[in-house]
Amino acid sequence: EVQLVESGGGLVQSGGSLRLSCAASGFTFENYDMSWVRQAPGKGLEWVSTIDRTGANRYYTNSVKGRFTISRDNAEDTLTLQLNNLKTDDTAVYYCAKTGTITRYYPDGNYYRGQGTQVTVSS
Repeated sequence: EVQLVESGGGLVQSGGSLRLSCAASGFTFENYDMSWVRQAPGKGLEWVSTIDRTGANRYYTNSVKGRFTISRDNAEDTLTLQLNNLKTDDTAVYYCAKTGTITRYYPDGNYYRGQGTQVTVSS
């Protein structure tokens, strides 16, 4: 059974930082591209970032480029998202997802994701 468990969310002031982690199990983590998606209050799912299986290639939605960094540890089956210079528009539930860059076009697609971790940025 695929399991994705996110942690690390919280309340932070604008300009602050958070580090989100995702513990993956139930599949061969190193064989899959992985992503983060988010859902802001009252809005649909939005693709945020994808990292390929080896970690060599990383992709970001324009609004987070230069502020967020995705990474992975295939030895520990862990996915991470470092969030820096946070803005109030980043407030959302962040989900770890077993999916690739196709999700930027189909964020509501059929893929595994965790239960999410809440990130709240205050002004």
